Formats: sequence, C-alpha cells, structure tokens
Amino acid sequence: MEYSRQVQVLGGLLFALLSEALGPKGDHLEGMDCAKGHSILMHYYPPCPQPHLTLGTNRHSDPGFLTLLLQDHIVVNIGDMLQLISNNQFKSVEHRVVASQKGPRVSVACFFTLDNYPSARMYGPIKELLSEDNPPLYRDTTLQDFNAHYYSKGLDGHSSLKHFILQQ
Repeated sequence: MEYSRQVQVLGGLLFALLSEALGPKGDHLEGMDCAKGHSILMHYYPPCPQPHLTLGTNRHSDPGFLTLLLQDHIVVNIGDMLQLISNNQFKSVEHRVVASQKGPRVSVACFFTLDNYPSARMYGPIKELLSEDNPPLYRDTTLQDFNAHYYSKGLDGHSSLKHFILQQ
C-alpha cells in the first residue's frame, strides 16, 4: 500500500512537470484528473531457455495517460490518452514484452488511468494548445469509449489513436 501511495505522489509530480511543459497554464493535466487514479499490475517472468521461440506480447502502446514501469530501471511511458489530449505534443510509446534467458525478473507496472472512476467526461485535445497553426488532430471521446475500442481491437501492433483521428 505504501508503494501505491508513493507512486501516486510521483505520478502527481510527473503530471505537474508535463503540464508545465505544455505551456503557460501549468495545471492542465491535474485539472483533467489524469493523476486521479492508478492501477498496479505485477508480472513474474521465469527464465526462458529459448527466448527467440517465445511470443511475448505484441507491439502496443498503453491506453491510459502514463505508465510507470519498475523493471531493471524505472521507465516512464506516455500513454495514448496523453498523446490525444496533448494533440501529439507528447507521443505514446510502442513497446512489447519479450522473454529473457537471464533468469527470472519481476516487473511492476503502474498505469495512470481512470478505469476505476467511470465518468461521462469528454477528453480531447486541450483547447489552450490549439490554434489555426495547431488544429485538433483527434476527436473528443470518453475514456470508456476509448478503452472499449482499445480492448476490442486487441494488441494488433496498431495504435488505437488512428480510430480517433479527425479527417483533415
């Protein structure tokens, strides 16, 4: 429980820094509840004698706002929803899980998402970031609709964001 609390604090700090990087109003992401909730998944990977024969997980990006991954070194991945609301100023990271022959490893992934806080709130590109030179690239959506599309298509190696791109 303490780890979860500390990750929540770290996530809040990261969202504050990312908000500041977006522009003059430094509380965009906090105001959009990006750091409101998180879920933690832990994985145990046993050593694999023939990793080249193991499928692992297909290439994908995470659907939420941000993922903190404790594995070897801490990794921070931008998620699809943060790419959508930042209008591509931040890019989600495609990655995959591969097997390793080097012995067992444990990974702890903390997904900043609002899956446990259902709401009808619409998410789209942050209005203050838009201009004639920087029009919206994505249509507004609810997290439920975004996640429904993400999970229905599966990890097919293609970003869910393509489904939400506005025709220009």
